[in-house]
Amino acid sequence: MSLSTVWTTLYLLWFAGEIFIAIATRTRRSDAKLQDRGTQIILWVVIFTALSLSGWLHAILRPDMPGGPWLRPISLALLILGIAVRATAIFTLGRSFTANVATHAAQTLQRSGLYSIVRHPSYLGMEIIFFAIGIHSRNWAALAAAFIPPTLAVLYRIQVEETALRGLFGDEYVAYSRTTKRLFPGIY
Repeated sequence: MSLSTVWTTLYLLWFAGEIFIAIATRTRRSDAKLQDRGTQIILWVVIFTALSLSGWLHAILRPDMPGGPWLRPISLALLILGIAVRATAIFTLGRSFTANVATHAAQTLQRSGLYSIVRHPSYLGMEIIFFAIGIHSRNWAALAAAFIPPTLAVLYRIQVEETALRGLFGDEYVAYSRTTKRLFPGIY
């Protein structure tokens, strides 16, 4: 199986998995407090548009990144890492994970595993995936299209989510916020 086939297969599986997650984990329970503010729709529109634009730029522009043939295997490794980080974060939260921003009284604050490194590891996984998609194109414009708009949407989503989590956990979440970065370990 060629590197290109493996990449395409994993990319399509990731995208299908995101659709499944969006449908299967959407909060519908009456005991939950929905606080999404439209961020699920915003994320989907921005991600779909950005990845479509990146794909189009990849198709029409020549590769202009240094690294040539090494960028494809690096992008595949990053794609695998991003999927693994996102899946681990989602499985760690279990029933507390929702595709839309919602909280419920029985929810507990997760601080172990990836959550001891960053407060939003599922979004970190997504960011790694967006970067992998951009690197795979081997073109700076396609990288910018795949990474920048989704990152801005994720940052907005994080603000909404953190407001909801502070509302649910109060001082416990504030203390947790002091010891872990939001998205990128040691940076932000």
